[in-house]
Amino acid sequence: MGFDRLIEKIKETGNPSVVGLDPKLEYVPQFLVEKFQEDDGWSLRTASKAIYAFNQMIIDEICDIVPAIKPQAAYYEMYGYHGVKALERTIRYAKLKGMFVITDGKRNDIGATMEAYTAAHLGTVKVGENELEPFGADALTVNGYLGSDGIHPLLGVCKERDKGIFVLVKTSNPSSGELQDQLMDGEPLYARMGDLCEKWGADTIGKFGYSAVGAVVGATYPAQLKELRERLPHTFFLVPGYGAQGGGAEGVAAAFDANGLGAIVNSSRAIMCAYKKEGCDERDFAKAARREALRMRDDITAHINL
Repeated sequence: MGFDRLIEKIKETGNPSVVGLDPKLEYVPQFLVEKFQEDDGWSLRTASKAIYAFNQMIIDEICDIVPAIKPQAAYYEMYGYHGVKALERTIRYAKLKGMFVITDGKRNDIGATMEAYTAAHLGTVKVGENELEPFGADALTVNGYLGSDGIHPLLGVCKERDKGIFVLVKTSNPSSGELQDQLMDGEPLYARMGDLCEKWGADTIGKFGYSAVGAVVGATYPAQLKELRERLPHTFFLVPGYGAQGGGAEGVAAAFDANGLGAIVNSSRAIMCAYKKEGCDERDFAKAARREALRMRDDITAHINL
């Protein structure tokens, strides 16, 4: 229930971080691209095959030290249906390796449309006599700014299938304050959204005290992280913005509770492209990703009580 499975993986690995697998073709080493280009030319199929192979090799290197991956759907959708296939295969492969998977889709709609998003990413669909799981992620990022109508279709599946959602609350981008910081009866909108997360998740609280309704709260706003951690005791945080966007480990520490739990911190490009920063042989890209994942783990855990 709640995010218990994710928290157990965090405790097992001693690592409260998630690797964002958001690959562009230019991130993929040339030797991998050329391998598929020989058969399929310069095509969307080639790009998608190379991206999946890239993901596989990174997952193989990090699955014992990182609890979760977070593929951002847009990076796969831009390569068409071949890219969507690569997303589905990446999710399956990571789960086969024992990792928790958060699909970053930021889905947002109401009624039957939101039910369809829910079935696609967290649930099942009926095809004849078969009940089939289309993507099979463990959690999904969602935009809650349509209100409860856009969240309620997800809650039943979260309870029935032990899944989770992360609702956008205080995002890491520079312009987030244009709307999220606006006051409603003296309180910022992001705080009201956080209160709704507590309400929506009230009957899904697991053994670690966190519900199945999490919140996205950016590392770039450490004061708000601290405020929201105190305000939302049952809401597990997904924290983007560490590293490339400027969020540091000391500020990120405010997202965690006294037991070093309550949050998972994302890093994407810094891990995927670690081989470029290191200047090592491109064939060593997956091991470079592992080295950066270990560096990030040690950086964060030096500031928390995990």
